[in-house]
Amino acid sequence: MPENSNTDRQIDHRTVIVIIAVILSMTFAIRSSNNMYVTSVPLLARYYFFYSNVEIGLLASAASLTTFIMSTFINARAESKTRRKIFIISSIIYAVTFPLFYISTPFTIWIILPVASFTLGSIMPNIITSASLFKDKRQRERILSIYTLTLSLSLILGPYIESELLHYVSFQESFLIFSILPAVGMIDSFFIKFPDEMGVRRRGFDITVLKDKGFQSSLLNILAYNIPFAFLTTYGGLFGISDFNINISTVNLTFSLFFLTSFISRLVFSVRVPERLPRLMFSAVILSAIGLLVLGTAKSYDYFMLAFLILGIPHGLTYPLSVMSITRSFPENRRNMANSYFFSIMMAIGTVMPFISGEVIKIVGYRNAFLVVIPVIFVILATLYIVLKAKEREESTSTMEKT
Repeated sequence: MPENSNTDRQIDHRTVIVIIAVILSMTFAIRSSNNMYVTSVPLLARYYFFYSNVEIGLLASAASLTTFIMSTFINARAESKTRRKIFIISSIIYAVTFPLFYISTPFTIWIILPVASFTLGSIMPNIITSASLFKDKRQRERILSIYTLTLSLSLILGPYIESELLHYVSFQESFLIFSILPAVGMIDSFFIKFPDEMGVRRRGFDITVLKDKGFQSSLLNILAYNIPFAFLTTYGGLFGISDFNINISTVNLTFSLFFLTSFISRLVFSVRVPERLPRLMFSAVILSAIGLLVLGTAKSYDYFMLAFLILGIPHGLTYPLSVMSITRSFPENRRNMANSYFFSIMMAIGTVMPFISGEVIKIVGYRNAFLVVIPVIFVILATLYIVLKAKEREESTSTMEKT
């Protein structure tokens, strides 16, 4: 595949199928392995390395910080040809680093986890950009929906596979088996399509991206879910073990059910791509609040599992809604920068939230920590409403000027 293909030309169906297959294969491999270590390293740190909640939060924050650095200061500023080289090198480093979780120690985990996370700052934004390169709006949004659907599928099968593996291998050995997936991603990286940016002047930092109402709404939409999701991935399993005496295998199975409802939500989304996004954005935020309420008041494992099932729905909706909003708001040659900024801010949240959540849990406990997040979500919901109204006014003014 050429290094910088001309995406303006008509692409035949066979080529489209190959491009989609590569994107989906790499998406599945990278996201399922990434989710595996994101949810498993806190358990490894607690029960094998005997870390405190604050130390676990600091470890997760260090990982998110390195992803943020790569995405913001390297990937967002590189032109297409350089970005492709960084992308391939990052995929190779990720594949080499992942097996090291198997032999990690309380000391080496502080190197292995941040290095693995650093590479994702290049890998994930470029997969998103590659999935949005098709010129036809309907085809592009359909492929983006299938891409997000694959994300959910990887998040269902990943925890389920790990849950089954733990019946036959040790917890640490499961990292070694999952190392197959980063190796698949490394091979796929050589065939991922990059945009043609010839003649496009790269900027150091483009403030107009942050000022765009479509970008702001996509950011607020994902923010309303990423905050509780940071609590959930880092401490959800520990909460279940602490309060309901479930084992690590059951924790993984619960996360698998969580991602099942996420997958169903994205499946519906991919079948019928919505023209108007705001109503779904509002619904997703409200469902997040309901899920957190059920989780914070759960009296048994059944309610704990119900909360995960509810929270899976907004997880399935928020990301594709945000990606769609960005795709509709920016031309092809600016989408990488918008995607990189979007991913960077997500990682910035991921950098501070584990530490903040660790401190909150230290003060109020697991249960109340999930309830504390609910008012924050409603503040974000109100801000999202204001931004979307401003966006509507801008679009109305633009339409009137054209006529």
